[in-house]
Amino acid sequence: MHELSLARAIVAEVSQAASDRDIASVAVIEVKIGELCGVIADSLAFAFEFVAGGTALEGAVLEFSESPVTMWCESCEAVVQPEVRLVFSCPRCQAPCPGLRSGTEIEIVRFSSASREVAEAIN
Repeated sequence: MHELSLARAIVAEVSQAASDRDIASVAVIEVKIGELCGVIADSLAFAFEFVAGGTALEGAVLEFSESPVTMWCESCEAVVQPEVRLVFSCPRCQAPCPGLRSGTEIEIVRFSSASREVAEAIN
């Protein structure tokens, strides 16, 4: 269950960022999950609740957004969102797209306390 280690990393990152900004309690954390990263949001939320206990993040809510798979199509010279299959190809010209641009990441997008939102990147 790699969601537990991810929850620990989120708690460590956001706890440090909150401390650096003199935020005593975090209420919401937005996490962007890549479509292909293999994370189950419900499992991550469950693990987060367990790991966040006794920290400034205790009781915080994780809000999830999904990052779609995007690739660079050399034929079209464009970033495209291919249909996900065993072989990725450009939906515009059908040329193969060997390099993923997005869809495998996990990113802490923002967090907020009851009185303040922090939107700058913390990773």
